Amino acid sequence: MFAKWGSLAYRRRWVVLIATVALAVVGGIWGLGVFDRLSQGGYEAPTSEAARANEVAQDAFGRQGGDVLAVYDTTDPAQLQRISTELADLPTDAVLKVLPPVPSPESGKSLVVITLRSGDNNTQLKQYEQIADQLQVDALDAQVGGLVPTQKAINDMSASDLTKAEAVSLPIVLVLLIIIFGGLVAASLPVLVGGLAIAGSLGVLHAVSLVADVNSFAVNVASLLGLGMAIDYGLFMVGRFREELAAGRDTPDAVRRTVMSAGRTVLFSATLLVIALAGLMLFPQGFLKSLSYGGMSAVAIAAVVSLTLLPALLAVLGHRVDKLALPWRKKKTPSEGGWRRLAGRVMKRPVLFALPIVLVLLALGSPFLGVKFGEVTEKVLPEGNPARVAAETINTDFAALSNSGFKIVVTGDPSPADVQEFVADVGAVPGVGEAQVAAEPANGVWLINAGLDQDALSDESKQALRDVRALAGPGDEVLVGGSTAMVTDSLDAIADKLPLMIVLLVGATFVLMFLAFGSVLLPIKAVVMSALSLSATFGVLVWVFQDGHGASLLGVTPAPLESGIVVLMAAVVFGLSTDYEVFLLSRMVEARGRGASTEEAVTAGLAKTGRVITAAALLLIVVTGAFAFSQITMMRFVGVGMILALALDATVVRMLLVPAVMKMLGDAAWWAPGPLRRIQERMAIHEEAPVEDEIAGEDGNQKLAQPV
Repeated sequence: MFAKWGSLAYRRRWVVLIATVALAVVGGIWGLGVFDRLSQGGYEAPTSEAARANEVAQDAFGRQGGDVLAVYDTTDPAQLQRISTELADLPTDAVLKVLPPVPSPESGKSLVVITLRSGDNNTQLKQYEQIADQLQVDALDAQVGGLVPTQKAINDMSASDLTKAEAVSLPIVLVLLIIIFGGLVAASLPVLVGGLAIAGSLGVLHAVSLVADVNSFAVNVASLLGLGMAIDYGLFMVGRFREELAAGRDTPDAVRRTVMSAGRTVLFSATLLVIALAGLMLFPQGFLKSLSYGGMSAVAIAAVVSLTLLPALLAVLGHRVDKLALPWRKKKTPSEGGWRRLAGRVMKRPVLFALPIVLVLLALGSPFLGVKFGEVTEKVLPEGNPARVAAETINTDFAALSNSGFKIVVTGDPSPADVQEFVADVGAVPGVGEAQVAAEPANGVWLINAGLDQDALSDESKQALRDVRALAGPGDEVLVGGSTAMVTDSLDAIADKLPLMIVLLVGATFVLMFLAFGSVLLPIKAVVMSALSLSATFGVLVWVFQDGHGASLLGVTPAPLESGIVVLMAAVVFGLSTDYEVFLLSRMVEARGRGASTEEAVTAGLAKTGRVITAAALLLIVVTGAFAFSQITMMRFVGVGMILALALDATVVRMLLVPAVMKMLGDAAWWAPGPLRRIQERMAIHEEAPVEDEIAGEDGNQKLAQPV
């Protein structure tokens, strides 16, 4: 199939090229509309008790609480009256109600609570934009906070950071590609694929936004993965094409063999990463689903463009792919000697390399044992941001009106006496402050507010939640909501589905890698290697972002980690780790198939892919590293995490630990039961090697041109 597609891509190169570019560009232009449809919601589990408590309360009492909170620096009655008068003129199509100012004599400030008319997140953002300028009253500057202004600030910064990241990373990536490839023409191809992958993924996200909420971070994820994986795949495909030309093949045959070999590996690698990202669909949170849409679309489109546009372009260019080469790189084949020597040193003392590396990776991962999870709050914004400053003022001076605490809903029309008895029981729970009925019952539903003595996400508050839910309540049903309940229920939902995601990742990796390489132990080794890399990465992230070591250098506020971002990182890092494992093992299996010993196969694999893997990791580090400078803590978390994961995985794990483990496994690494081996031979998806490839002896002599 791949050989036929390679031949077809050559014969119909102009049709394939024009069609691919046109579809991607049109999709990208239409996809720009997604920026007007992005939301900041979807963090809660929609079927949880906390979510149901909110729905029941909203049905009975209308929308509760304020979407916009404005703090004015006055308690003067005359000025407060003027504030009330002016805010009463806010457009009724945007505002449902405005409560009278609540003064705080201790701070000298007053708080106004505004509820927007819509309950839809995207509509709320538009309604807030409609009234934002009218919240400033005369000479009284308002600090404006609350859920919707915070979401607006995150949206704006997210879009700004995305533009800056691409503006910074793309030129650097192009320069590095020119150095790696030794020429401008070859270097420009992966960047072109990356740009089209991003454009196409925006079109997909816009289509998704028409039927489901798309969180703003989905665009960042699509950009990061679309550009990063397109560069990886382009590096591999273009490098292999140049190798085929260097072996003396004409352009049609070089295109065909590139698609048949490297194209097959690209499709296999992309499939693994798409499956890893599809694991996010198992969770009920809309936030994770939208990240899955963005990631899967970006990776899939990057692979499709690499398998369509790139072969067509290579067919058009032929030997001109080496045009505009750097003078010192012309007719020069990069040496493999350094990688061969490294493989030899590692395999001479495999235990001496493997044991310290494993111990260090486990030590780096140990802080993750103390991980704590939280929610997206104003703390993801940089210090000094107006929305964050307003939220901090409200939490300090108007704690009783903040969104912390329990919102308890009692259904079944219980008697007032039973409700009051239950309120007293709630107030007596350790960690709970004052509890009181919040409103007159409506439609047989009572609403009770209960404050907390500690931070909403503290261990004491979480225990108080469990204790309150364990109380025997009146009526038909008692539902406990509020921020503590919402976060706790969301974490429980993730914990419930996490084993399924792990089974999906491990199962898919085992099946696909077995079909690719025909071994039972190689997939198991790949999963263990990826798990070690993943644990070390998360351990360092907890040490910095949660425990605060070096947090000031990064400009972030230490806080519990957002569980959704952690799950996303797990899927992406696991997928990328497996990606590099595929590139490395594909060459080892090729050599083994030609009769090489295990040591010779490992040496050949490392020699032929060491430069490709390190170059790919370096380029992806540049792409993701730009996000490490984001103003949003969550994107900074992703950027720093990707840098750590890539640096560890592409160097220590793939270049040192994998050869050492392969040496210790010996010939057992290639074993598979007879029946499974026959199935694998019929369905094999491994990369085909050129017949001219030779196994180098200990002197390192060989006839294979370096891919890159």
